[in-house]
Amino acid sequence: MGFAACEKHVVEYDTTNLSDVAEFQLHYFVPVDAKASNHIYKIEINNDVYVNNNAALLTTYNAVPKGSVGRFYTAKIGENQIKLYKDKKLELVYDQTCSLKKGKQNVFVYDFNKPPMVFDNGHPYVTNVSENTDSVCWVKFYNFLYEKEGVPTDLKLQYQYQYTLDYKTKEKSQWADVGKPVAFGEATGWQVVQLKKEVYNSSGKCRVDFRIKVVDASGNPGEELQVMNSKGKFITYSDYWNEYIGRRYHHVLSGMRAAKPVSAVRQFTAL
Repeated sequence: MGFAACEKHVVEYDTTNLSDVAEFQLHYFVPVDAKASNHIYKIEINNDVYVNNNAALLTTYNAVPKGSVGRFYTAKIGENQIKLYKDKKLELVYDQTCSLKKGKQNVFVYDFNKPPMVFDNGHPYVTNVSENTDSVCWVKFYNFLYEKEGVPTDLKLQYQYQYTLDYKTKEKSQWADVGKPVAFGEATGWQVVQLKKEVYNSSGKCRVDFRIKVVDASGNPGEELQVMNSKGKFITYSDYWNEYIGRRYHHVLSGMRAAKPVSAVRQFTAL
């Protein structure tokens, strides 16, 4: 009985060795009105188009790549040129360079006339093991607050949080700091935020309230941050998010404190 020889076929795929490239997420935080004419319709990195579906790919106060948590673009290690084109007319509004290194980074475009700010993403992340109903998530707070057009805030800000201790009595925890105070263009790094999930037999969601205090002349958190609302009145900043055990969140304060577009904290899930 004879046997036919099998021919070996090797299937090869184009791959990129991540040890030889920089990885980054691009955040668009120029304080402009949130409307379609300010959306970025084309991104070029070193003259290569990264995404262009002839649709608004990068909206104001948002980030790319999108699609799922934990995605990054790749680029060369060293100097990289970033060009952004807004509106369907593809008007070139941004042409700056920044230096990227090996590993994951977050690149923030905050002024059309200045190079972006680059933050280390802090990856690989530490894992957390939940115990009983109590556990944690991680938050990194960024200060990109403007006072008015073209004027970055000179305030140093302390981000703080509290969570619910008992869902029957609605008892809240004491306010706790999210890292140290940060000036404009600074971030806290990943900070532990305590959680107690609302439902025992669940994936672990918890409402977390946030506030911002202004650091006084003595270097201590003083008065709570006052911001202008959409009606032109100044109010005390406050907000809340539903956070999940084990997740990591970017919290980015942006917009204008005393003008429009009004300020807000935008949240992005890192993991």
